[in-house]
Amino acid sequence: MSDPLRLGIAGLGTVGIGVVKIIRQKAALLSARTGREIVISAVSARSKDKDRGVSLSGYAWEDDPVALAQRDDVDIFVELMGGDEGPAKDATEAAINAGKDVVTANKAMLAHHGQALAEQAEAAGVVLRFEAAIAGGIPVVKALTEGLAGNEMTRVMGVMNGSCNYILTRMESAGLTYAEVFAEADGLGYLEADPQLDVGGIDAAHKLALLSSIAFGTQVAFGAVELEGIERVTIEDIRQAADMGFRIKLLGVTQLTARGLEQRMSPCLVPASSPLGQLEGGTNMVVLEGDAVGQVVLRGPGAGEGPTASAVLSDIADIARGTRLSTFGQPASTLTKPTPAQSAIPAPYYLRLTLQDKPGALAKVATALGDAGVSIDRMRQYDHDEPMAPVLIVTHTTTRDALDAALAKLPDTGVVSGSPVALRIEAL
Repeated sequence: MSDPLRLGIAGLGTVGIGVVKIIRQKAALLSARTGREIVISAVSARSKDKDRGVSLSGYAWEDDPVALAQRDDVDIFVELMGGDEGPAKDATEAAINAGKDVVTANKAMLAHHGQALAEQAEAAGVVLRFEAAIAGGIPVVKALTEGLAGNEMTRVMGVMNGSCNYILTRMESAGLTYAEVFAEADGLGYLEADPQLDVGGIDAAHKLALLSSIAFGTQVAFGAVELEGIERVTIEDIRQAADMGFRIKLLGVTQLTARGLEQRMSPCLVPASSPLGQLEGGTNMVVLEGDAVGQVVLRGPGAGEGPTASAVLSDIADIARGTRLSTFGQPASTLTKPTPAQSAIPAPYYLRLTLQDKPGALAKVATALGDAGVSIDRMRQYDHDEPMAPVLIVTHTTTRDALDAALAKLPDTGVVSGSPVALRIEAL
């Protein structure tokens, strides 16, 4: 058997401690499956004295993660600190410069600096792997880079933030408002310290940008992701969508079209009977579509100690076996700079409007939509006691540009109150 594979782990939060536990508890299994003993040489975190429920006395301690990354007794630097700048990036660069392989769960760092880090790793002859950065325990990076390597991918989409899926499904099941479930999720510790990373879609958009790069051989373009969070989704939207056979999900979609690279992270309606429509709670799901395989659906826990640590170990195990893949599935030098799509592929849309309850109001709205080239598939007015009437419209397939032009004209009708809500209906 080869010499032991020695790890330096920076970051001893939930995931870091999960990695420590798996290496301790599954040492024989990992050795049998990889042909090498996997050991921890040294660790680093903000506080040495914090009680983490696991003894770390057998490992060398480094206060500085950069020093950890440069140790002679570390073969793989395992970066689990988080953050797109600062210590995580500094230590990752130091590890690569020192000839160390790197395994990270840091989606933000890779979404912002993935191309530069991949080029640096490639030049140094080391690998940079990040299975744990996307969808927790779901092996989606491995599926794209290995299992589906013979496919030209046509579309990748999914629910990749468990906190948002929890909020939306909890609103539906309990009949609670967004504000009520947001407070509940925050109290349960389901949200990031900055909740906007979750509910604003930023966390999921980081993941989508990385998947897009792997799927389509493009440089990571997080700044080109069209981004909308779930803050404007109401319990009325959820009920009305269900009434039509849909459910609302924060859905990431990326596809390469004649218009360019399309990357969207936004609330969408999906058929309630579809795998995505049936997804509950904090679970994640990624749908991969390729020209040869058709559609593959991957479902599993998107976060947590065990699932995310499991993904970290999958990368470590590959390195132990001698599997050395390029960061995004092909050499960084071959990744093309994408041209962002100027408009999304046409689709039907759900519109929620509040109209004055008087004769001719619906006709004025229909005219404004029609003048912009948007035709109505279904229209429904719900019972109400107020002088303002809630109205639901489902359009035929249209472009977002045409829809936006129509929405811009609605205030001129004099019958619309407040801002309409428009949600895309995604075909699955």
